[in-house]
Amino acid sequence: MKFAVLADIHGNALALQAVLQDMQSQCVSEAVNLGDFFSGPLQARDTADMLMAQDFLSIRGNHDRILIEQPPEEMGLSDRAAFDQLSPQHLQWIKALPATRTVFEEVFLCHGTPSSDTTYWLERVEDTGTVRAAKLAEVLKEAEDISASLILCGHTHIPRVLRLPDGRTILNPGSVGCPAYDDIAPAPHHMQTGTPNASYAIVEKQNGEWITTFRSIPYASDAASAYAVQNGRHDWAHALRTGWFER
Repeated sequence: MKFAVLADIHGNALALQAVLQDMQSQCVSEAVNLGDFFSGPLQARDTADMLMAQDFLSIRGNHDRILIEQPPEEMGLSDRAAFDQLSPQHLQWIKALPATRTVFEEVFLCHGTPSSDTTYWLERVEDTGTVRAAKLAEVLKEAEDISASLILCGHTHIPRVLRLPDGRTILNPGSVGCPAYDDIAPAPHHMQTGTPNASYAIVEKQNGEWITTFRSIPYASDAASAYAVQNGRHDWAHALRTGWFER
């Protein structure tokens, strides 16, 4: 069993295209997608068309949920920018997706944690805004009711893999299209990978063990940054160009 793990594309069609091409070069045709497909000042419509054509096993993330639950006039800038590009058909596709699901009998998909699409699983944010790795006890608490041998999550945009004491693996593939961002919850903080590359992972089960390969793919990030500038989002432009939110 071998497949790609994608997450947090955020409307970056150029990054998604680069990942799809890299998957082809790695002879990987199957993939799962962990949500947050469109939100951002980039190419939501083109991203939607590509994803619907691929028909990957997918779940929706918190920003996808906002697109189908929140009135447009109440959306934040990134969600509204995506909403204005998407067709009713695209939104209906999101509505049909679950928040979590189990695939291949032993692979569990969620966006944040099994119970929340807005909670970080493998990282924690202190009251000061400092981001740290989650402690083992914190990780295990969220995994109590999940029996799958491979647990996949996204949301933080940070590539990580953890092996739990009982042998289960938890994997975050990083973000295909948004390498750095800021947020105000649970405290104001920055998440940043320090590279503009598109990030995803390839997993394969061999001799009963999950093998993870992280892929960091250069692409036309300057062109993606230019889309953000055109849409008045210089914060996104800097993050896309450098992989850092802070200057």
